[in-house]
Amino acid sequence: MNKLLVALGLAATVALVGCNKDKAPETGATTGEHLENAADQAGHDIADATSEAATATATAVDNAATATATAADNAAENAEAAAHNAKEAAKDATAATAGAVEQGAANVKEKAQQ
Repeated sequence: MNKLLVALGLAATVALVGCNKDKAPETGATTGEHLENAADQAGHDIADATSEAATATATAVDNAATATATAADNAAENAEAAAHNAKEAAKDATAATAGAVEQGAANVKEKAQQ
């Protein structure tokens, strides 16, 4: 965008200088040639700016894709760890419950024998 503004400013300056009919341009080129050269330069500047913008956009998309893939991998790893932890907690709870039931049964049996 800045290059476009510079190119347009250059074109306006060349046009103003070229409109001075009192003396010939320093390069020997006509006003039309100056304007044509300024337009060509502006076209090149616009093409360069467009190319740079496309490259920056592609880089941003690549970075976003990489970040998304990394986040998905991390989420999968965290979900796997949570599932493992839940499984271990369920095992521990089952073992504790079984132990409590056996202890309760032993207590009942002991009281029944007394």
